[in-house]
Amino acid sequence: MRIGELARRTGVSERSLRYYEQQGLLLAQRTPGGHREYPETAVDRVVHIQELFAAGLHSRTIHKVLPCMRDSDGGPSAIATPLLVDELTAERARIDRMIGDLLRSREVLDEVIAGASGKSAAA
Repeated sequence: MRIGELARRTGVSERSLRYYEQQGLLLAQRTPGGHREYPETAVDRVVHIQELFAAGLHSRTIHKVLPCMRDSDGGPSAIATPLLVDELTAERARIDRMIGDLLRSREVLDEVIAGASGKSAAA
C-alpha cells in the first residue's frame, strides 16, 4: 500500500510515517518511480509505534522495543534482552512517578478550586 493509504488506515500523518521511516521504525520498499510501498503488516506496526509514543517512549527506545513486542499471532518475541527489560522497567517507574506527580497536582488544584468557590474539596 502507498503512504496515503497507510496514513488513512492508521490515522497517522504522512509526515509522521516518513519520520518513522527516517528513524528506522518503519520500512518501505520503493517502486521504480520512487514511491513508498508498505506491506499489510505496516498497519499493526504503526499502531504499535503510536502506542509506544503515547506511553512516553522516545524513538531510540521504540527502535529497540519494536522487535521485542509480541508477534501478530500473540506469541512472545524471543529477542528481548535483560538490559532492554531493565530499561523498560525503569521507563515504567518514570511513568509511575509522573502519574503520582499529576495526582498530587490535581489534589492541590482541587483545594484551590474549593477555596476559591467556598466549597469543600472533592474527594
